[in-house]
Amino acid sequence: MNITVTGFSGTGKTTISMLLARNMNKKLISTDDEIRKSMKLSPERIVKIYSWERLREAEAGVIENISELDDYVLDAGCGVLLRNENVVNLKKSGVIVFLTADAKTIASRLKRKEEKADFTKSNYIDKVKGALDEFETRHRKAADYAIDTSDMSPEEACSLIMHYVQLEMH
Repeated sequence: MNITVTGFSGTGKTTISMLLARNMNKKLISTDDEIRKSMKLSPERIVKIYSWERLREAEAGVIENISELDDYVLDAGCGVLLRNENVVNLKKSGVIVFLTADAKTIASRLKRKEEKADFTKSNYIDKVKGALDEFETRHRKAADYAIDTSDMSPEEACSLIMHYVQLEMH
């Protein structure tokens, strides 16, 4: 069984995915890393040079390949669930966990990351709220489980996901 962990930037998906893979003795795979390997560009550069649609196409190719694998934790960008084909492919081989957090928490977490310097502007919380609203409804419908990480440590979130996976296996 695969476990897909997705969510908006700053919800903890990369940290939680790494913990989950280690604690469950599963292999870890990142959609962003796979896109970098196949396109020789980061997702950010793909959007800048080509378009969001081209990034979504690259994600779909990665998801199609990953859905054939078993026993993985997938660290997936939040755009992955925007395409129905990705949701269908991911659910064929496992469960989808959608991580959320409130806008203030996300903005605070992203401010701590050097590579996310553009997110530290004063109006970023407003931008985060708008993006969250757009993604959240669709993601909650597609995901098997949703976890708000605002007041939760990565270890606590990991334990909760492991509990959900145990329920799926019985």
